[in-house]
Amino acid sequence: MASKYVTKKLLVEGEQDKRVIPQLMEANGIIWGDKKDKAVVYIESYGSYQFIDADVISTELKASGLTALGLMVDADDDPSGRWRSVRNACLKSIPDIPEQIPNTGLIHSTKTGIKFGVWIMPDNQMRGMLETFLAYMIPDESEPLWKYAQKVVAEAKSTGASFIDAHIDKAFIYTWLAWQDPPGRQLHNAIMENILNPQHPKAQIFITWFKTLYDL
Repeated sequence: MASKYVTKKLLVEGEQDKRVIPQLMEANGIIWGDKKDKAVVYIESYGSYQFIDADVISTELKASGLTALGLMVDADDDPSGRWRSVRNACLKSIPDIPEQIPNTGLIHSTKTGIKFGVWIMPDNQMRGMLETFLAYMIPDESEPLWKYAQKVVAEAKSTGASFIDAHIDKAFIYTWLAWQDPPGRQLHNAIMENILNPQHPKAQIFITWFKTLYDL
């Protein structure tokens, strides 16, 4: 449970997001804080975007002392459909929410003065998920190995690998991570240890959105 003094909050789908975001922000100059209730932004996982419905949004926006609320979900295979779903969940509480999400992420002031933000992974436009976004941080010098990892994954799929098509981006990045030193680091560790490059220019639009939403 978040403490009653939480003023800045981010709603996410899964535990992976909760581990990755603090490391990504720390690597981009934000002192995150050691304990979750003392962190600059409190992150809560709902397990799936489907559980972040109109009632959840309404309840979260009414929390005492709240100044900023963010929502981060995966586009999966239907970015426009995911935005429609998110927007519909918000309309009850934010009737003037824009019809389109900007490419740079949504930041909108509610009538009660709360900053409300939405980011649809990876970039508010394309299909994909957190792992698709993190692939933007593959160091430029590793691009040949990254392309080879994608080729190997495609070959594995055609040979009978059982992962579903929607998870191919997960297979790509975990295959590439398996070939690093040390092999097989978790996503948040790969950021912390600069196996992934958290300052990569392709990641900076998200970083800017986050910092602007939460006044960091």
